[in-house]
Amino acid sequence: MADKLSKNARSANMAAIRSKNTKPEMIVRRLVHGLGYRYRLHRKELPGKPDLVFGPRKKVIFVHGCFWHQHDDPYCLDGRLPKSRLDYWLPKLERNQQRDKSNQKSLEAIGWQVLTIWDCETKDMDSLAEKLKSFLE
Repeated sequence: MADKLSKNARSANMAAIRSKNTKPEMIVRRLVHGLGYRYRLHRKELPGKPDLVFGPRKKVIFVHGCFWHQHDDPYCLDGRLPKSRLDYWLPKLERNQQRDKSNQKSLEAIGWQVLTIWDCETKDMDSLAEKLKSFLE
């Protein structure tokens, strides 16, 4: 299947994708702050530079994009593999998943609790708030 965008348009589109301060991350940050919790962002000394770090609680939250981290929920349509250029995408997305697992194991090994919030979970604010409260209490 051919790409619907030109090479330059696709390049511009990919260049605009951020790794920090993404829309789902900002939703989670606002919600956590509104619940009364305070946190640090992207602490470099921790494996994987977690999106939100609750130091005294020894808890971290990663906010993952469903496509980039391959959300394995069958109801999540964004977690599907692309239909073209699988020779490029498969190794790239598998490396992301392996890195995520490695970071989580490393964090747990040094006593941190880890929660992953998926992009698709940021659509239901009530459910997300309950999940965050349950994790942070």
